[in-house]
Amino acid sequence: MTPSYWKQATQELATNDNVMRQLTQRFDNAALNSRGDAFTTLARAIVGQQISVKAAEKVWQKVVAAVPETTPHTILNSDENMLRACGLSFRKISYLQDLSQHFINDILNETSWNEMNDESVIAQLTRVKGIGRWSAEMFLIFHMLRPDILPLDDIGLQRAIRIHYNANQPIDKSAMHAIAATWQPWRSVATWYLWRSLDPLPVEY
Repeated sequence: MTPSYWKQATQELATNDNVMRQLTQRFDNAALNSRGDAFTTLARAIVGQQISVKAAEKVWQKVVAAVPETTPHTILNSDENMLRACGLSFRKISYLQDLSQHFINDILNETSWNEMNDESVIAQLTRVKGIGRWSAEMFLIFHMLRPDILPLDDIGLQRAIRIHYNANQPIDKSAMHAIAATWQPWRSVATWYLWRSLDPLPVEY
C-alpha cells in the first residue's frame, strides 16, 4: 500500500528543496510501500540492525527460505542453529524470539497504534527486547506510513545528508535536524528518497 499523501509530499518537497526536486524526479516511478504486516516489519527491522540494506535483504531471504511462513509462532519454534545458518547472530535470534512472544501473548497493543502519536508508539515498541528507537522509527515509516519521521541515528540517512547537503563532510545531528526542518511535515518521504539515492535496491522493512 502506497501512502495517500505521497503525491502531495513529493510536490511540496520538490518546491521547497533543490535536492528533493532532483531526487523526486530521478525516482518518480517509485514510492514507499507498506507490507501490511506488523510482525514482519519489526522482524525485518531487527534483522537489518547495524548491517547494510543489501546484507539485510540477503539474510532475510535466507530466513524466508528456511521458514516460509514467517509468523510469531514459526519463528519462536524455529531451530536456533537453522536461524544461525541464515546469518543471524545469537543476539538477533533472541530478539526475534522475544518479539514473537510479545505478539503471541498480545503484549503489543496493535489496535491502539493508529490512535497514538509517534512518540507513544515508539515508547511501547522499545519495551520489546532488541527494539530501540531506530527499529521503532523504521516501523513507523514502513508499517504505519507515518509521514514525518526523521531517523537521525540511521547511518544511511547520515551519509546521504553529508553527500547531498554538506559536500560529503561530517555533519552532526543538530545540523541534520536543521536541514530536515525544510522537509516538514514530510520527513519520512525525504528520508526515503535520500536512502534511494544511495542504493538502487529500495529500502523495505
